[in-house]
Amino acid sequence: MDIGSTIRVIRKRKNITIAQICEETGLSQGFMSQVETNKTSPSISTLENIAQVLKVPLAYLLLKKEERMMVVRKEERSITTSGSDNLKVEHLSSTKNVKMMVVEFPPGASTGDTPHAHEGEEVHVVIKGRIYAEQGEDAAEFGEGDSFSWNACTPHLVRNIGKETAIVLISIYTESNSGRSLI
Repeated sequence: MDIGSTIRVIRKRKNITIAQICEETGLSQGFMSQVETNKTSPSISTLENIAQVLKVPLAYLLLKKEERMMVVRKEERSITTSGSDNLKVEHLSSTKNVKMMVVEFPPGASTGDTPHAHEGEEVHVVIKGRIYAEQGEDAAEFGEGDSFSWNACTPHLVRNIGKETAIVLISIYTESNSGRSLI
């Protein structure tokens, strides 16, 4: 864990000196310097005092880098294709277990010729167009603003039934961090 570097970055961004932290916490400047260079690990109690001076939640100092906010600008999105119809998939953002994407379904396009299953749970929101979705014995048509969700371990299929490109926002939760395409 790189707690010291996190403390230093926050301290500098907030224009707080090591001396100010030491004055408010009672810690020595030498100790704080060792904390910021990750040469020593402070106790939870000491971290809590430092967090109070920095005006950040203690939990934030304990987060790993990959657990913090990740920003993906529109122009930085990864774009892939999926399925036999080569659906355009824009990957919005993800965490260890949740992936969000926008999928474009041209008229008549679908996630495949037959329903498929995979790990995870999915939530869909139709942003534009009309789609048909089926999972097992359940099936329905959806328009703009409609949403649906399912456990993806049951075979399912999504198809554009409209005359224009349908755009669907999809969020997928999985227990494992598999990198493969799930739609």
